[in-house]
Amino acid sequence: MKKHLFIGGKWVEGSEYAPLYAPYSGEEIAQIPQATVQEADAAIEAAHQARLAMAKMPAHQRAAILNKLANLLEERQEEAARIIALEAAKPIKTARAEIGRTIQTYRFAAEEAKRIHGETLPLDAAPGGEGRVAYTVREPLGVVGAISPFNFPMNLVAHKVGPALASGNTIVLKPASQTPLSAFFLAELLEQAGVPTGAFNVVTGSGRTIGNRIVEDPRVKVVTFTGSPGVGIGIRNRAGLKRVILELGSNSAVIVDKDTDLDKIIPRCVTGAFSFQGQVCISVQRIFVVEEVYEDFVEKFVKATRTLQLGDPLDEQTDVSAMITPGDVTRSLDWIQEAVDKGAKVATGGEANGNMLNPTVLLDVDLSVKVSCQEVFAPIVLVNKVASVDEAIELVNDSPYGLQAGVYTNNVHTAFDAAEKLQVGGVIINDIPTFRVDHMPYGGVKESGSGREGLKYAIEEMTELKLVIFNRN
Repeated sequence: MKKHLFIGGKWVEGSEYAPLYAPYSGEEIAQIPQATVQEADAAIEAAHQARLAMAKMPAHQRAAILNKLANLLEERQEEAARIIALEAAKPIKTARAEIGRTIQTYRFAAEEAKRIHGETLPLDAAPGGEGRVAYTVREPLGVVGAISPFNFPMNLVAHKVGPALASGNTIVLKPASQTPLSAFFLAELLEQAGVPTGAFNVVTGSGRTIGNRIVEDPRVKVVTFTGSPGVGIGIRNRAGLKRVILELGSNSAVIVDKDTDLDKIIPRCVTGAFSFQGQVCISVQRIFVVEEVYEDFVEKFVKATRTLQLGDPLDEQTDVSAMITPGDVTRSLDWIQEAVDKGAKVATGGEANGNMLNPTVLLDVDLSVKVSCQEVFAPIVLVNKVASVDEAIELVNDSPYGLQAGVYTNNVHTAFDAAEKLQVGGVIINDIPTFRVDHMPYGGVKESGSGREGLKYAIEEMTELKLVIFNRN
């Protein structure tokens, strides 16, 4: 199956192609175009030419396109889920959940398209402001360069495309190299939904070639990127004065207080740790449990982990499938071994079965090893004992990351204290840090990124505030 680039409203055959392999089976599933700098330029120019028409499009028309897109996706949601399962090895039931969220994300975007507004300002609050009327408006910035990851190839793309179109911007999308089929599928749906020519473009290929061109081209006014901190920091350094939205990564933690009902929270913690093989930015990677309930927690958590089913992502019974590349399996095993060498105990897992890594629980992990300090992005979780919630908060904060954190407690004072002290973008009380609904503000601090996703908040990032003053004197 040979795919084409989507540039200026047309499907364009690429100059070069490369095979795309399914992570689980290893079979070739498509031939993907490897865009050149010239083809990337053509996509950026198409978006640049379309920007004025898109900016002038009435809000109700932008909303209508997004609603139609959501309806088309709803009609073909099983097909969309199977695309994700095939190209990313996301278990089919998890892929269906992603499609459900994606539909909702585009509907939220349609609603927000009709809620973009400014405010009036009382200039006479200052001497010399008498007789003047002032108001603000929000205007689209122009071309949005969207660089997306493999792990949510439809919903994280929706968090870039939805607010961009809702606010009257145009887009050049560079999807992850492993998950381009989702992007081509989206282009097909947007074409049917009536997106203006040039307002949406898809270019696939090397991040170094295409990504760098998007970041450095002066016609691109906003770059929105989800990926690793190293790449994100490089983007910020090269982007100059253009707006940059970065969602970079985490080693998200859960704190479990002594008064917690363990039977209630264990299933959620297991889901948070191992859903989609742990390849989630807010996956549960570190669990700090107060010593009074530590042994019980470990026993119940390990028992629940061992019930997870590994296998083909298209099998309805599969909970965990192949990691995105064989190299990620090797890296994960190396990180587990490093932890063991520093005294950690493997309570369950720690072994690979082909491209599948068995869900792994590590105990008594040294805080200096990679599975604690860095983003593991694998089905690996550490469970460490702490003397108190205060100690756990210090350990959570002792990290270069700060995306989201979860705290389980029945003490309201402890909850408020944790909410104040945790150095993260989102504190989730009595749930895992993996919780996200698509209209909430989402983003982190420190090396977890800058800016916020969530439709209303992303629209603010993708628009410029303009002040207008009338002098009536």
